[in-house]
Amino acid sequence: MPGIPVSIVGSGHTPFGRLDALNLEQLIVMAATEAIEDAGVDPASIDAVFLGNFNAGLVPDAFAASLILQAAPALRFKPATRCENACASGSAALHAGMRAIQAGAARTVLVVGAEKMTSRTTAEVTQALAGAGYKNDAAEAGLSFPQLFALAAGQYAERYEDPLPAMARIAAKNHGNAMDNPLAQMHRPMDADFCNTVSDKNPLIAPPLRLTDCSLVTDGAAAVVLTAAEHAAPFAREVRIRAACQVNDFLPLRGRDLLAFEGPRRAISQAYADAGIGAGDLDFAEVHDCFTIAELLIYEAMGLAPAGQGRRALDDGTVLRDGSLPVNLSGGLKAKGHPVGATGVSMHALAFRQLTGRAGGIQRPGAELGLVFNMGGAAVANYASILQAARA
Repeated sequence: MPGIPVSIVGSGHTPFGRLDALNLEQLIVMAATEAIEDAGVDPASIDAVFLGNFNAGLVPDAFAASLILQAAPALRFKPATRCENACASGSAALHAGMRAIQAGAARTVLVVGAEKMTSRTTAEVTQALAGAGYKNDAAEAGLSFPQLFALAAGQYAERYEDPLPAMARIAAKNHGNAMDNPLAQMHRPMDADFCNTVSDKNPLIAPPLRLTDCSLVTDGAAAVVLTAAEHAAPFAREVRIRAACQVNDFLPLRGRDLLAFEGPRRAISQAYADAGIGAGDLDFAEVHDCFTIAELLIYEAMGLAPAGQGRRALDDGTVLRDGSLPVNLSGGLKAKGHPVGATGVSMHALAFRQLTGRAGGIQRPGAELGLVFNMGGAAVANYASILQAARA
């Protein structure tokens, strides 16, 4: 939905990983403090704060939005709101902050996304995340998200071709990219042969998905400072949000074609249209690879390959680090990590750094235009943003 232009003018980002020494509050405060300092903004001039946080019983902090106020005394009494939209909670918070600016209710907004997950067992995390699925159908209610995306991989094999070799290449690509991202959870190179082979170190999780096809259980937080573009001149750096689209689909799988990825396709296509661009104009993309089959389907939703032929984007090198449109230079959810509420904000924070030439070892030289795609559930809540460098 077009509106008055909004810009990102600062970012914060904790390391992602198993951060046993840090609780949710500390993660939120760390990311918020860094974003405020990076923007050089007076906290007193921030008009509202928004928090992306899924939680679902992962931690006791069920009322966490005002924890952002701990970042600076001047934030006390600012409106604070928590946003939740499954794995797209971070983007939901960013959209809420952006809409507050576009509605004239705020000039400058602080958005934080955070999740503390590793204090729970893998089984407990899987159960908590499963709450984002449909519960009013016995067949669906019993499916975990690995099982849901395993279903997609199986359907892909039946309708088109075996996706597992391409999925293994995606995993290897993202692990390789993460090697140069100091904020990433995993710094372990894995080649495609390893990722494509079931072994003691790469067991089946939900057949046919292997461990290397699944994103990580992660702690972490990220933050951005938003302001109306017309007020961005005093800030040292600026990235313009050219488009920001949200498309939600039905929650039940019944009645929709999972492989069509229609929600992601519509969100990304609308973002292209609102920004007046096509996929060929992009310099990079950060997308929601919760499972490697999801990234393969997102290639098709982005228009990089026809349905059933997503592997072409790997075959021709388009999405590789040195390709024309590298995808997940950060390592993606697969290797950077996936602290659920933080993911959407992390994508925007790292895209901001890409577009201001401060992405370090994962920098795409001369990047001017990027896509962010964040997804909640099995292609249910879909957020696509087009970001453009304005001032570095």
